[in-house]
Amino acid sequence: METTERRVLVVEDERAIADAVAARLRAEGFLVQVVGDGPSAVETARNIHPDVIVLDVMLPGFDGLEVCRRIQAERPVPILMLTARGDETDLLVGLAVGADDYMAKPFSMRELAARVHALLRRADKAAAVTSTRREDATIRFGDLEINMAERRVLRGGVEAHLTPTEFDLLVHLARRPRTVLPRERLLAEVWGWADASGTRTVDSHIKGLRRKLGADLIRTVHGVGYALEVDR
Repeated sequence: METTERRVLVVEDERAIADAVAARLRAEGFLVQVVGDGPSAVETARNIHPDVIVLDVMLPGFDGLEVCRRIQAERPVPILMLTARGDETDLLVGLAVGADDYMAKPFSMRELAARVHALLRRADKAAAVTSTRREDATIRFGDLEINMAERRVLRGGVEAHLTPTEFDLLVHLARRPRTVLPRERLLAEVWGWADASGTRTVDSHIKGLRRKLGADLIRTVHGVGYALEVDR
């Protein structure tokens, strides 16, 4: 993937981790800037317009969840959150305020770089969709309406505010209604991951979709994956 002029903002207050992440991403060809607190993260994102943000949850000033919320309110950008917490509630809050992916510490620098590349590929694909002709850009099943060009979702006429990843996941399921898609396949096709180590990520995003669109929309096939269940 071409990384020329692709800019990554790393927000991490542990200097050793920040330096290691920055070094790896620079080796991948990215332009990297590092900050270590919440207010600096918001201000720097506003000034440099990064293509992707690697964001720690625990920060001085205010935490990564608040950073994510403020940045996404101003300008949507792919965000990979780093966390030492094991509490699923914290993870779901992060996804709800606009994070696209997460990694728990300690993590592999190789995997982190792969996740950043995957986020950028998905952002590029999403941008390409906006050029689709409007008459070909809406998916409808029953009371569910997905506007591809505007990246908007309505159910029963009420708009649901999805994160970029939730939207991409819903579209992927909607293109194959009632077909059970394995978690590993979703990871490969939506997240762009080559391995199946992040199935909990899929589960967490499915929970977010159910919370915003209704528990009846997506069927779980235990031990396999998920299927979109809507009336035509």
